[in-house]
Amino acid sequence: MKCLIIAAGQGSRLRQKAESKPLVPLQGTPLIEHVINSARRGGVDEFFVVSGYQGELLRSHLGLVASRDGVVINHIVNEGWREPNGISVLQAKARITDPFILLMSDHLFDPTIVEQLLSCSLPAEGVVLATDGNLNNPYVDMDDVTRVYERNGFIKEIGKGIAQYNAFDTGIFFCTPALFSALETSVQRDQNASLSGGIRVLAETNSALCEDIGGRFWLDIDDSRTYVKAEVALEQMNRPTHPSVHRLSAG
Repeated sequence: MKCLIIAAGQGSRLRQKAESKPLVPLQGTPLIEHVINSARRGGVDEFFVVSGYQGELLRSHLGLVASRDGVVINHIVNEGWREPNGISVLQAKARITDPFILLMSDHLFDPTIVEQLLSCSLPAEGVVLATDGNLNNPYVDMDDVTRVYERNGFIKEIGKGIAQYNAFDTGIFFCTPALFSALETSVQRDQNASLSGGIRVLAETNSALCEDIGGRFWLDIDDSRTYVKAEVALEQMNRPTHPSVHRLSAG
């Protein structure tokens, strides 16, 4: 199974930790390696990483990871990395022609979420988004999280500022290549280059589904506050008595 990871942004709110956000160390391991390790345990065997800001530094590090761990990592360069994240996704259109997992380079997650998505029935021309229905999740940054309004398993609205919502977007997707066309429509028709814009286009034809993660762990690391939350979470998970021991930090 192929996996596309968006890793092109600047990540200025964590600049004090590292020049490249995907390379910010968390318990001695760069964020993007946590993502790759979890995805591999979830069933992924080939990666496409979209880099932009400090891209040469990231690509050099990932080359070492690929050699060290025997993992296939393909590189895609986004020169328009200052644009919304949908532009980064679109850079992979010519490279990915089969269903794929889509991940963010700064989201930690339980690998079984990917396993769960891969067991879902994927719409022929759509996506399935892993959503979190726990609106009291203490790891969620309410000022930054993307919100989802779903009905009967179909996404009806998605965005950071929507007023009506009943779930959160975990940033973990199972996609068909139809996502690329939807993003192009969002850019051209709606002047919206965000990933959420593409999901809205698919939602118009009931082609954007969601799958609740059932309380499993996920965390979007955007700033120093969420970085501290991630440190605490990993420490707890690495305690011998914790049921998720080694799921996120092991290689």
